[in-house]
Amino acid sequence: MPDEPSGGGEESEAERLDRNLIELLNELRVSGTGIQVLLAFLLVVPFNSGYKRMGPFDKDVYFLSLICIAGAATCLIAPSIHHRLLFRYGQRPFIIELANRLAIVGMSLLAVGLTSILVLIGNVVFGAGAAIACGALASCILGGAWFLIPLLRRRYGPETAGRHEPG
Repeated sequence: MPDEPSGGGEESEAERLDRNLIELLNELRVSGTGIQVLLAFLLVVPFNSGYKRMGPFDKDVYFLSLICIAGAATCLIAPSIHHRLLFRYGQRPFIIELANRLAIVGMSLLAVGLTSILVLIGNVVFGAGAAIACGALASCILGGAWFLIPLLRRRYGPETAGRHEPG
């Protein structure tokens, strides 16, 4: 089981907090790079000549995706700066709990942002039908893979008997 310490022995509270923090920061590092590239791409779109030809719906969807991706970047970068500012101040439990919540909010915003981008591209390239299909498919895939599977596992999985560890 990945949430358990290796080596078969019990880990101390300090060791558990260290492990949880390292795991969390590594998870955030993986998503952070992709989000930063995506955000950079979205920031240059209004300066391209094609942007002026976009209709109001496309511009609204673009702006929604931009705001969501920027919000996701903010949430997923925040735990690193929290860790730096609170390092050696005995705040590790607070950092882990807040970072966990920010990661979930950030990934939720990322899911909405990615779905919005796919709706925009589907609409611009193929029209409203493709936009609806892209949005529905992206919502199902992202919602299922990122949220539904782990939430169902958390609720109905065999390991859930009374154990709730932060991280």
